[in-house]
Amino acid sequence: MNAVVKIAPPPNTTPSGLELHPAPFRQDWFDETPVVRGVAAERRHRQERLAGAFRLFARHGFDRGLAGHITARDPELTDHFWVNPFGLHFSRIKVSDLLLVNSHGEIAVGAGPLNRAAFAIHAAIHEARPDVVAAAHTHSLHGKAWSTLGRHLAPLTQDSCVFYEDHGLFDEFGGVVYETDEGDKIAAALGHRKAVILKNHGILTAGPSVEAAAWWYIAFDDACHAQLLAQAAGTPQPIPHAQAALTHSQIGRQRGADRAFDSLWQGLVEAEPDLLE
Repeated sequence: MNAVVKIAPPPNTTPSGLELHPAPFRQDWFDETPVVRGVAAERRHRQERLAGAFRLFARHGFDRGLAGHITARDPELTDHFWVNPFGLHFSRIKVSDLLLVNSHGEIAVGAGPLNRAAFAIHAAIHEARPDVVAAAHTHSLHGKAWSTLGRHLAPLTQDSCVFYEDHGLFDEFGGVVYETDEGDKIAAALGHRKAVILKNHGILTAGPSVEAAAWWYIAFDDACHAQLLAQAAGTPQPIPHAQAALTHSQIGRQRGADRAFDSLWQGLVEAEPDLLE
């Protein structure tokens, strides 16, 4: 009688047939090397993410009437930025709809009209902050509700620590922002931070990528919502300074925001491919 010969599984394969990496390794999202693109490719990337950010804002209910704008600095003409045309609903914006505007508020590419408030606010921010690629502002419900209190957010949750000691407060309100000197004041209130509360107006975020600015806007409005709910329910207990500062250092960086945006972008493009037109 012949003996049964047991064949050993190949190296790095379990008895059930599961193939393992020859050398297991760690790869965390914050270890990734940022992608370096040519000018034309980078422009297209920013345009696509900008159009997508408007669609995502519409999905989140940030599309109140005609108010709201997101801008993206052009990678070649760095004193120009791409922005949405006034009056086109966020849910309908495509890459081909975007306007390229220069530092004088003149349209260099595309067909207007241009929202003058968008120019007054964003031109000042892009000039004051060379590190800022994109800035976002709308009249989102929870952001504008919180803005009426005229104070900073507290570090009530892990998520809100993204903005701990990293958001400013513009405590003036002078009507619709049509003048660039008002935009200069908003840029000063923003300072080096990623967000600013505009008293009796709403919120604004800025970041080193379109993805970061857009995601931080979504997260900032959510943090405003959480604090409004917590205060309505009782007396919130903030996270102590040391823990809040540590958490900010862990989750307040660009790469996390980029990846959070990308997780939304993937399903958006699959469902609404026309935004790339």
